[in-house]
Amino acid sequence: MRPVGARRMLVVGDSDSYVKWGAALASRLPADWAVEIIVIASPVQPSARQLQHALAGSAFTIGQVRVRRLSDLARIVAELRPDAMLLALRGPMVRVVVRAIDGVPNRPVLVSGFPGITIPAVDKAIVYREQTDLIVLHSRREVRDFTRNAERLSVAIELGLATLPFLSRPMGESAPTEPGRAAEPATAPDSIVFAAQAIVPRQREQRVALLGWLLATARAHPGLRVVVKVRARAGEAQTHAEAFDFADLLADPEVNRGGALPGNLVVEDGPMTDHLSRAVALVTISSTAALEAVAADIPVLLLDDFGIEPKLINTVFVDSGLFGDERDLVAGAFRRPRAEWLADNYFHGPEADDWAQQVQRLVARRDAAPLQLAPQRHNLRGGRMRRAWDRKRMLGSFDRTASGYLAMVVAVPALWVLRRARRLVRMLVPEPATVSLGRDSRSAEQTVATGESALR
Repeated sequence: MRPVGARRMLVVGDSDSYVKWGAALASRLPADWAVEIIVIASPVQPSARQLQHALAGSAFTIGQVRVRRLSDLARIVAELRPDAMLLALRGPMVRVVVRAIDGVPNRPVLVSGFPGITIPAVDKAIVYREQTDLIVLHSRREVRDFTRNAERLSVAIELGLATLPFLSRPMGESAPTEPGRAAEPATAPDSIVFAAQAIVPRQREQRVALLGWLLATARAHPGLRVVVKVRARAGEAQTHAEAFDFADLLADPEVNRGGALPGNLVVEDGPMTDHLSRAVALVTISSTAALEAVAADIPVLLLDDFGIEPKLINTVFVDSGLFGDERDLVAGAFRRPRAEWLADNYFHGPEADDWAQQVQRLVARRDAAPLQLAPQRHNLRGGRMRRAWDRKRMLGSFDRTASGYLAMVVAVPALWVLRRARRLVRMLVPEPATVSLGRDSRSAEQTVATGESALR
C-alpha cells in the first residue's frame, strides 16, 4: 500500500526517444509521486541497449521498466490505479492507447507531449492528442502556437510548460556535485559531435554530401575526433524509420571514394550527455541535441546548406545566430546563440514551468469527481474499421486481432489507390514554388572561432 497522500504516475512509452523523454520528465515530479514505467510492445520498442541509454541521467533503471502488450494495459491501469498517466508516445499511438483504457473506472489524468522541438506546430500534433487532458510543451513560443491551433480546431485542451528535461542545467550553471565531494577533473574536450537524425535530411545524396563535409572536417582537424553520433545500431528501431544509415553510407566506396577513412572520423551511439562531455562543438541540422549543447555552454553549428524550412524542423532557429554552412564546419567556425532568442525558445527559466502544478490541479479535480473523456472530434471517418487500422498500423505484428488483419486487407489496397491518385494529381497540377527562409545574419561575436587552434 502506498503512503497516505502519495500520488502515482504511470508512464507509458513506445520508441526510444519518447521513453527517454517520459523518464526524464517524470524524474522532475515532486518527491511525493511514485512512478512506474511500461513500454508498449510494438515494432519501435527500444532494445535493451537503447533502453539503458534512454534512461541514462533519469531517476530510473532498466530493471524498473516492464514491456507489456496493449491488450494488457486496461487491466494494468485498473490494478495500479494511477492518479495520472504520462503518454510518452508517438501521436497516433496516443490515440490508440486512450481507446485501450476507455472504460477503466475513474480513469487517470492523461498527460501527453513531445520529446523535442515541435515548431512548426502542426494540426496533427493536437488532433492525435485531443482526448488527453494536458499537453506538455517546452517553450513559450510552442505554447502560443499550440494555443492558436487548438482554438482553430475547437479542441479544449490544457497546455503546460516544462523545461526540456534533457537540458540538465540552466545555461552557464555548473553541474552540481555530491555533498562533501569535490568535483572530479573533467576529461579535456576532444570531439566535434555531429548529431545525426533519421529523416533530416531525408535524401541519400544529401546524407552523402553531409558525410563528405564531415570527412573534410576530420582531415582539416586531425587532432580532434569527428563523431557521427547515431541513435541506433543496425537492426534497432527508432521513432522514425531511417532509410540511409550513416554507418552504411560511410562503408560505401561512393562516399569514401575508395580511400581510407581518416582515423579520427568515427560513428558512435550512446547517451548524448556522454558525447557532450567530450565535445568542443556540436553540429546538426535541427536535432534537439543543439539545445542540450547550448545548455552545456558548448558551441553549436546548424547547417543550413539544405535550406531553412518546416520539413527540416529548423525554422525555430531563425534569429538564433546558430546557422552556418559546410565551409564554416570545415573551418571550425561555430556559434553562440543570441540572448534575445533564448527566453522565447526553450530557455525560459525553471520558474516559468507550470506543468507539474497543472497535473496536480487536474488530479485534484479527479479526486472531486471522475473525469469524463473528451469526445473525439477529428478523423471520425471509417468507424470501427478506422480504429482497427489505427491500432494495426501502430502495433504491426504485435496486434493479433481479427479486426486488425481485416483492416489491413481493406486499407492497404485502398491506400495504394489513394496514393497513386495523389501522385497523378501532382503530375498534372504543379505545386507552387516554395521559398526558403534563408540564413540569419552572422556577427563576429556569434562566431566562436576559426580553425583547430581556436577550437582547443
